[in-house]
Amino acid sequence: MDASTSRRFGRLPLSVTALGLGTAPLGNQFRVVTEADSQAVFDEAWNAGIRYFDTAPMYGHGLAEHRTGEALRLRNRHDYILSTKVGRMLVPARREEVISPFWVDPLPFQVSYDYSYDGVMRSVEDSLQRLALEYIDIAFIHDIDVFTHGPEQQPVVFRQAMEGAYKALHRLREEGVLKAIGVGMNEWQACQKALEEADFDCFLLAGRYTLLEQDALDSFLPLCVERNVAIVLGGCYNSGILGTGAIAGAYYNYGPAPQPIIDRVAKIESICREFSVSLKAAALQFVLAHPAIPTVLAGTRSAKHMKENIALLSQGIPAEFWDALRQSDLIRPDAPTPASAAV
Repeated sequence: MDASTSRRFGRLPLSVTALGLGTAPLGNQFRVVTEADSQAVFDEAWNAGIRYFDTAPMYGHGLAEHRTGEALRLRNRHDYILSTKVGRMLVPARREEVISPFWVDPLPFQVSYDYSYDGVMRSVEDSLQRLALEYIDIAFIHDIDVFTHGPEQQPVVFRQAMEGAYKALHRLREEGVLKAIGVGMNEWQACQKALEEADFDCFLLAGRYTLLEQDALDSFLPLCVERNVAIVLGGCYNSGILGTGAIAGAYYNYGPAPQPIIDRVAKIESICREFSVSLKAAALQFVLAHPAIPTVLAGTRSAKHMKENIALLSQGIPAEFWDALRQSDLIRPDAPTPASAAV
């Protein structure tokens, strides 16, 4: 599959490219990215035909939204799809007071959670200002999961989002300000609960459907297929290890990879070597075989790596490779693969 392949976005009259650009790294995630390097990433993506871009107020405390808007503002607005997120408000602060474990030299704003109706209305307006664009295609309610809020607070936050944020986004969709509304987070269980409660068009699921994890096949992904709801798949490398391989210091789910995960990836790599397949190419192409997933996000901080991701998506992978993974119990029997999707 080519990165620029246009694919229908669930039940909506929207199309996204098979590969999308995720902008978290361009918010100076863990290290600084220069303005020139940021623009080069967007240019590389655009020149390759990529037309889906995802950002969020959280990324660099507004920096990624600013950079996204600047990179796209002279492009024809009808030629691409843009998504951002709600649930975090940016409050001006002294630059020396802004300290973050994720973002290096972020913009001078503190981040606070706000899933209320009024907060989300304000959030969309603020994002439009930062992006300097006339409309947003897709808005996701950001991080209403246990991973972010903890097991005690998450049910409270989830209820706030359903009674506040969802109603605001629903109204904006009805008014035509937004074309699609959804939820974006790291847990499929909370995504499923949201879909069972409200009329969402799409979800951004990060890291929970990959070569390493397919539990979302139990109920969530089948429900999405049944309702024709689109999944934007992020984190297909599980935050590191499916990109780096089973090396010392490899990361999994934003922390050091535990030994069972390292061992499993090492087995996948062994089959990759047998069939001369790139682990990263397999990770990217695997997720796109599921009928609910029209696009996968690849975040990068350099044009070189953007170009690499684009090339990985079109690398040929023999059907026997996927059969070998299945026979070795490294992917589930019911997991679609590019080979089965092509039949």
